[in-house]
Amino acid sequence: MFMGEYLHTIDGKGRLIVPAKFREALGEKFIATKGLDHCLFIYPAEEWQALEQKLRALPFTQPDVRAFVRFFFSGASECEVDKQGRILLPANLREYAQLEKDVVLVGVSSRVEIWSQALWTDYSQQAEDAYTAAAESLVNLGI
Repeated sequence: MFMGEYLHTIDGKGRLIVPAKFREALGEKFIATKGLDHCLFIYPAEEWQALEQKLRALPFTQPDVRAFVRFFFSGASECEVDKQGRILLPANLREYAQLEKDVVLVGVSSRVEIWSQALWTDYSQQAEDAYTAAAESLVNLGI
């Protein structure tokens, strides 16, 4: 399980240090793709395979399914950790998530999210404001 929040920077070549706790669970190779809310989603290989199977089972005749699957898989890239614990994020993913220098890596149960620090700050503030309402909704779902 991934949890926690870590501040890091991307260097001029697009390399990012992955926190040691995340590296252990992600393994040497993992998948980065476009996430929701203009962040990146990072999945361990096993989790990616399970997700891929679920998405493959969806009815491709539905336009919203096709659009989501295209978006999700077209941005996917295999990442490999170098000897310094860094990954090279492809330019298209850095551009999508508006990653320039300061970033936040967030553990979210089965995945890691990578956010621009500015977008994460904005998102966190909005989420904090809606936290009580969200908690009440989750209680209604039996959580």
